[in-house]
Order: sequence, then structure tokens, then C-alpha cells
Amino acid sequence: MGKQIIALDAMGGDHGAPVTVGAARLALDELPEVELVLVGDRLKLQKEVDRNGLSDNPRIRIHHASEVVGMDEMPVVALKKKKDSSMRVAINLVQDGTVQACVSAGNTGALMATSKFVLKTIRGISRPAICTALPGINGHTHMLDLGANLECEAENLVEFAVMGSVLAQSVDGIKNPSVGLLNIGSEAVKGSDLIKRASQLISETSLNYHGFVEGDDIYKGTVDVIVTDGFVGNVSLKTGEGLAALVNHVLKSEFKRNWLTKLAAICAMPVLSSVRRQLDPGRYNGASLVGLNGIVVKSHGGADTASFLNAIRIAGIEIEKNVPQRISSVIENYFSPAEEAVT
Repeated sequence: MGKQIIALDAMGGDHGAPVTVGAARLALDELPEVELVLVGDRLKLQKEVDRNGLSDNPRIRIHHASEVVGMDEMPVVALKKKKDSSMRVAINLVQDGTVQACVSAGNTGALMATSKFVLKTIRGISRPAICTALPGINGHTHMLDLGANLECEAENLVEFAVMGSVLAQSVDGIKNPSVGLLNIGSEAVKGSDLIKRASQLISETSLNYHGFVEGDDIYKGTVDVIVTDGFVGNVSLKTGEGLAALVNHVLKSEFKRNWLTKLAAICAMPVLSSVRRQLDPGRYNGASLVGLNGIVVKSHGGADTASFLNAIRIAGIEIEKNVPQRISSVIENYFSPAEEAVT
């Protein structure tokens, strides 16, 4: 395995440098092939680097950036007026080849807009998408789009299906990932005209197309990849996160109800700890911005050091597997003669 150089938007997210530099320390301990570039305010980052005992580590360095994109900033404002933000500079380093990937916990809209502007989309891809792995009965399921494209055409959903399939194949080593299209029912007669059209187009590709899947299939592990538009995908993702929080709250409340339930909690602790580990969102933190000429991984804004570490891991895997190049080579097979003539 060759050297992997990853830029971290060290000022982004809800917690900024304390989390990103702390995660960098964990990454350097765990991933011997990784070198990290911390992008952000040099003075603030140097303090965190010193605090984490990384001052003499040759595998980490600081690249100064004078601005920060706020979590509530409009993407267009960040794109036009924050050209020296830690986010923009980190993405620029991917574009000029200084690093091989960028990881950011910053403003999602700004990250997507800036990444698309700087890196451009892969030839044949009209819209990048956000894809992540969600826990399921049979391991996990990759789902896209999760918020980048609120409204889609049928052709966009076909692109998402191709990109999701390549990502699952590359990251998970699945030879022929199964792909499902999220719908209000599994029957062919159900759904909007757009969904039916997308289903027809996907079925005409060489993908391992399962057909329509429903919301409960997301966590059943019915397919390896689930495709939907960004509006439905984001609502589904946040609903799942909310349900997990509700279950956790109910369990804690019930186990604290009286001395008998507290005793039961002590007896059940090994099982509860195992369940908590398996469903911990941090294990799945790190969403890929697929469809770009470069690797960009979005961490949850509120991620802690362990969760941000997982986003770094994902970036490393995508570097190793050359995911953008794989998507580019596969997507070429889906050009029609007319599209080739236009381009």
C-alpha cells in the first residue's frame, strides 16, 4: 500500500480543531500509510498539535488558511467570499495534487458547492451525490443521495445507481452489488412517473438491479445500494438517527425506573454495550461526495474524535481503491452515441 496524503479541514464542524487534531493523532497511530495536512489557522492548530504531542511527527504538517466557513453560511456566500477558508484551501490541495483526498466536518452545502466548483464532476456525471453506509441486519447498506440534490431527473438516479454500485464494489469488495430504487411500494405499478422511468432506465443497464425497495428495506439489508433523491434520502437518514436516539432514551428511562430494572440493566449490560457499539453512528461517520474528480469525505458536524477518525479511514480506502477513477471508467459505458457526439 502506497503513501496516502489527506487534507483535513481542521477548522470545520461544530467543534473545530480540538476534534480534528485529536482525530489526526488517532489516525497517525492506527494508519501507518497516512500523512495528514491540517488546514486552518496556523496558531490555533499549532497549539492543538503541541497539546496532542504531534510537534515532532514528520507525518503531519499545517497549511495555513485565514478564514472559516460557518455551519449556517449560505453555500454561495462561502463559495464567492471565503476563498481562503480552511474548506476551500483543503479542496484546492486535492485539485492541485498536493493531497489525494479531503475530509471536512463543515457546512455540507458549502462543501458540495465548493467541491463541485473546484474539482468539477466526472465526465458523464451531471450531479455529484452524497453517499454513506447505514447499519443493517446483513452488515450495512450504501445509500445515496442524502441531500445534495433535492430534485432529480430519472437520468440522475441512474447515475447515482452506477456510482453507488462502484463505491460498494470498491470499498466493500462486493463483486456485483445489488441495487434497489427507493419507492412507496415494491410493486411495479406503484410510484411516480419519474420513479418508474428511472427504474426502466436502471433495468436496461448491466447493474445488478433488484427493483423497487421500501423504507424498511434500508435497515433490513435487502440490497447493497439504495438509490433515491436527496430530499427523501436526507429525511430517511435523519428519521433513522432520530429513531435510534428515541430507542436509547426509552431504554435508559426504563432501566432507571426502580431497583429491579436497575438490577436488570446490570445483568443486560454486556448485551446493551454490544448493541450500542453496533448501532453507534460514529462507526458509520463519513459520507462520500461521489461523482467528483477527486475524493472528498463529509464528516458529521458534531463528530467526536473517534467518529472523525472513521471519516479519515474512508478517505484512505477510497484513495487505495482509486474510487473516482473507477467511477469514471465505468460511467463511460453508459454514454449513448448521441451524448458522445454532444461532448
